[in-house]
Amino acid sequence: MSSYLSLRYVEDDDKQFFEGLHHQVYRQQPLERKVLVSDAHDIDIALRNVFRRISNEKLGMLLSGGMDSSILASYMPEGSNAYTFRFLGGKYKTDELERAEYYPEYYHLNLHYVDIDWNIVDKYVDKVMGHKGAPVHSIEPQLYAAALQAKKDGITMLVIGDAADYVFGGMDGLLSQNWSYDQYVKRTIYVNPVEVLTDPYDMNYLFERYRIGKSSIDYIRFYDEIVTDESYASYENAFETAEIDFIDPYELLKMAKPMDLGRIRNGDSKYLIRDLFRMKYPETTIPIKQPMPRPVDDYFAQWNGPTRKEFKKDIDITKYTGNQKWLLYCLERFLNRYE
Repeated sequence: MSSYLSLRYVEDDDKQFFEGLHHQVYRQQPLERKVLVSDAHDIDIALRNVFRRISNEKLGMLLSGGMDSSILASYMPEGSNAYTFRFLGGKYKTDELERAEYYPEYYHLNLHYVDIDWNIVDKYVDKVMGHKGAPVHSIEPQLYAAALQAKKDGITMLVIGDAADYVFGGMDGLLSQNWSYDQYVKRTIYVNPVEVLTDPYDMNYLFERYRIGKSSIDYIRFYDEIVTDESYASYENAFETAEIDFIDPYELLKMAKPMDLGRIRNGDSKYLIRDLFRMKYPETTIPIKQPMPRPVDDYFAQWNGPTRKEFKKDIDITKYTGNQKWLLYCLERFLNRYE
């Protein structure tokens, strides 16, 4: 419980919520399978090669209004299906919807909306939790819904662009400074188990693996390993639950040189991807980075918090964001289902 609330996934392979229920742990692609890239032209060649290798598949893609998926759209065969999430009848993140409509027209793709509301989340959350053997990230039910829609359309493989943030330095908040150990722990933990659980577990054991000296931490390695694993696992679980193949072409790449933290901290995050975007869309302004949308603040606006015995009775639920409330809600729902 403490691992899930802190990190959004269960880090320890040997820890299970219940006997006979084994949680899924993601394993990254081995380094020897990755292609080293130094600039936008290298990335372009590498991505072309990836798409050649999967040309026998009936491809579909998840398309947002961001750089990463819009670049991948340029490699999709003409007439391919692109799927964009639409929330609250299109009233949520309308600017992203407008951008997502632009890219399929540019490269002659067929755009399909995946309409998501709380009823869809409620319908599918138990399914993805059951496959994972653990509570899930808030994006997983909607990813599962998109996968089902794509399968119905005859898609055999979904193309996604999640890994670009992790491979090319898109998590600019986590890379924004040279963190002290205590600063980074506080910055990284989503919900502090001490605040909400009656019997919290000290997650410092994990951060201690990355400690440097008395007060520093190897936050780059933590970013490459822990943060990355958590995100990749959400996509893998949703698509495996739906029984559809998927590929993230960016995950097969690696920067040949260490990330230029100075450029990232001066507002040029994912600078190699930005260069490639300019090649693909020279007349278009680079979109501002946005996480995958989900209106969790709306979902949990009236939620009063967890009530099970594992949670403290005096939790001030009003101080938590929608994303944090999701973690508390989903953990309680998982416990209710599998106890």
